[in-house]
Amino acid sequence: MAEVEECIKRISSHKGVQGIVIVNNEGIPIRSTLDNKEGNKYAGLISHLATKARSIITELDPTNELKFFRIRSNKHEIMVSPDKDYLLIVIQDPDSQQT
Repeated sequence: MAEVEECIKRISSHKGVQGIVIVNNEGIPIRSTLDNKEGNKYAGLISHLATKARSIITELDPTNELKFFRIRSNKHEIMVSPDKDYLLIVIQDPDSQQT
């Protein structure tokens, strides 16, 4: 658990990061830096999207797998890193300068 907290602290320190949500396979947030309502909303919607994205990648090429995807809108950039048991979701300001 200390490794998870260290990872969250490291990601949160990047300029423009507004929130982090870690979601289990059932779409339930297990750790979030957002308030409960926002964390649940991101967890449910993004986990559903990740399931669809995995399905698309597998259907296009059964030997391939989804590793990462990014969604950018006017207000947010959402980066998703799916793992076997979890999803890591990072929400940031798209206009922030990355260093």
